[in-house]
Amino acid sequence: MFKLGSRVVGLNNYPLIIAELGINHNGSLKKAINLVDKAFKAGAEIIKHQTHIVEDEMSLEAKKIIPSHTKENIFDIIKKCSLSEKDEFKLMEHTKKKGMIFISTPFSRMAVDRLVKFKVPAFKIGSGECNNYPLIEYIAKHKKPIILSTGMNTIETIKPAVKIIRKYNVPFALLHCTNIYPTPTKLIRLNAINILKKKFPDAVVGLSDHSKTIFPCLGAISLGASIVEKHFTDNKKNNGPDISASMDEEELKMLLKGSREIFDARGDTKKAVGDEKYTSRFAFASLVATEEIKKNEIITKKNCFPKRPGTGDFLAKDYKYILGKKTNRRIKKNTLIKKKDLL
Repeated sequence: MFKLGSRVVGLNNYPLIIAELGINHNGSLKKAINLVDKAFKAGAEIIKHQTHIVEDEMSLEAKKIIPSHTKENIFDIIKKCSLSEKDEFKLMEHTKKKGMIFISTPFSRMAVDRLVKFKVPAFKIGSGECNNYPLIEYIAKHKKPIILSTGMNTIETIKPAVKIIRKYNVPFALLHCTNIYPTPTKLIRLNAINILKKKFPDAVVGLSDHSKTIFPCLGAISLGASIVEKHFTDNKKNNGPDISASMDEEELKMLLKGSREIFDARGDTKKAVGDEKYTSRFAFASLVATEEIKKNEIITKKNCFPKRPGTGDFLAKDYKYILGKKTNRRIKKNTLIKKKDLL
């Protein structure tokens, strides 16, 4: 459990739904602000951005890398979609004026420094940096909560990252993730949430989802995810490398509502609840004489069987106990067998 401002994040609190703008604004502050406004209208409480300072983030070799879901090289994509420090600050201030929390993912040391200057309440670290241990240490030194995505990584490569975070006594969350845009349903593997819980019991656990729908997000919450992150767009017909894995305003509304209902429905035990007693009166069965039973006659399977309602002295669970007992008076057919009927 940890806090983002006044928002408590953890297993015993409503799931934190992160609307990720990412680079869906295509480098336009106007579009970014519009996305914030749409997310606010849907009920979002937290916005996540990506802080790119491309000259500190990538070498020129990145110009040779073309992601499978785009036609441009990654260097040019990020260069085009980056916000300047001035514009990103304006975006953060606009978000905060709406009463929402603003966090961002730094992809370089200069990006970390910018966000420290912005006084963000936490850092989000993307899957690609999960094994970038020098950058993780650079971030952890600032003693702010860390939300770490773990896509493309194994338990063994996650462990060193967690070790660094623990070294600085920083509260943290681990998000299961699959970095395919969009992620086919069969490759989402929600059970990894349970594995992360087991392997890292001191971590808040959640999901960063890149599928086409919000269904995996809701499934993750039913498994105990405390954080769900998903890209957000104002229009699924927009162009952009992350649009295919993004939710729109209506889906965000549904996710926010569904997350709370599923959290409330999750519960923590398997036992009868108090108000079920009213249902059990008619739903349970009592032991009944299936034929007339005479005085001093033995209760047998032939003359006794459970029938509704469950208001008798003996319920269906007492069937074996009552077999072989002798009666001390006549019991009419189709009536409840009572304690006073037996010797």
